[in-house]
Amino acid sequence: MKFSNVVLAASAATMAYAYPRGRDVIPNKRSVSKRANGFTWVGVSESGAEFGEGNIPGTLGTDYTWPETSKIQVLREAGMNIFRVPFLMERLVPSSMTGTLDSTYLSDLKSTVKFITDSGAYAVLDPHNYGRYSGSVISSTDNFKAWWKTVATEFASNEKVIFDTNNEYHDMDQTLVLNLNQAAIDGIRAAGATTQYIFVEGNAWTGAWSWTDNNDNMKGLTDTEDKIVYEMHQYLDSDSSGTSETCVSSTIGKERITAATEWLKTNNKKGFIGEFAGGVNSDCETAVKGMLSYMSDNSDVWMGAEWWAAGPWWGSYMYSMEPTDGPAYSTYLPILKEYFVSSSGSSASTSTTTTAAATAAASTSTSSSTSSTTSSTTSSAAEAISTPSTQAQVSSPATESSSSLDSSAESDASTATATSSPSSVPVVVPTAGPTTFASAPSSIQSSTSSPASTSTSTASVGGTVAHYYQCGGANWTGATTCASGLTCVKQNEFYHQCI
Repeated sequence: MKFSNVVLAASAATMAYAYPRGRDVIPNKRSVSKRANGFTWVGVSESGAEFGEGNIPGTLGTDYTWPETSKIQVLREAGMNIFRVPFLMERLVPSSMTGTLDSTYLSDLKSTVKFITDSGAYAVLDPHNYGRYSGSVISSTDNFKAWWKTVATEFASNEKVIFDTNNEYHDMDQTLVLNLNQAAIDGIRAAGATTQYIFVEGNAWTGAWSWTDNNDNMKGLTDTEDKIVYEMHQYLDSDSSGTSETCVSSTIGKERITAATEWLKTNNKKGFIGEFAGGVNSDCETAVKGMLSYMSDNSDVWMGAEWWAAGPWWGSYMYSMEPTDGPAYSTYLPILKEYFVSSSGSSASTSTTTTAAATAAASTSTSSSTSSTTSSTTSSAAEAISTPSTQAQVSSPATESSSSLDSSAESDASTATATSSPSSVPVVVPTAGPTTFASAPSSIQSSTSSPASTSTSTASVGGTVAHYYQCGGANWTGATTCASGLTCVKQNEFYHQCI
């Protein structure tokens, strides 16, 4: 969602249908077999470590947090088998894109990922940066490749890790977006991570509804391992931004992904809805059901989906799936369950492996303990992120990709599901993008087009805040006056936005 803010970043929960499990190591790219009439993955984004973009590196427990493994466990036991973990590139590799890793942030990231993958689920590494680093559009494909090689090396041996090249590129040159994705793929494979899937995202907030208008050249991406999955995001409000509880209609879900479905089929590609959500009301519930049903009917190209979002600092955020009191939890979990792999939801047997995972996650880093404060205390310190403006709608031709992704995913659900005690992995409020990034939260997929550019936009001009950007909230120290025609609307305690 374009709301790179702590509260409004409504990134779709990752829904996994087939529960690719079995061996910890996948010997070849065909080893994960897809269920005949369902998804491969269904789950949720576990937001928190990307919060506080305005404060880099920031303070754990004040500016950002990590997901609570006890809450991940609840969703895992319910049947989810994929969890997206947003984080910031600058916190992981602070000095420069070609620099060295921050050991503490890396340790916390690894703890979270280990807990997820030890439970038998998949963990998506999501640099939630909108194609920016330290406030500027990433223009060097060599540096981006180097960054990914550095990071992927740390996870190369974990075959349940999925690499997401970057969250929601927007307002960028279309050829640059293509080349950055290719550089990421090349860097990941060069790190020795040769068995994992790679999720690639497009320009214009990677919106499914506008994919064919903006990202047709993405079909030119290649991978030596033939494991590319095209990650698209789709919200159901008037501008596909994910900033409203109101859905356009009860059929808008299916309608907004129809063209993208045909694109995937025509180009022999695999797709995944990495963010989606709807308000708690009958129209949205019907629209979400319709979209998932349509995707399931076309599961030859759609591998699943992820709800946006869960995480400890979301509070009363309209799309929060955080167990057990998130506003969307009781309504949408039963809807998503219809698309879980049947065996994954019933495999909640006690496992010494899972217990060990929980224990390890709880003790992996000392920094995690600082985030174990009450949610009310932590949330009060959370800082919202600024929202990017409109999405670029620029398309450019590209060569056809010669590779197609295998749709297989092991249906075997023998891996034990996590049932043990929660760990103390730090809980921090996630933000969709640094305030200094001038990037909008991932949920905002505005239909308004703006020229693609390799320069960053600004959140405020002449002391006024632009459309979709943050204008207030707890700890907010930036501009509070919206541009002409816009109103600063309180989305929650931590995030006010110009709309």
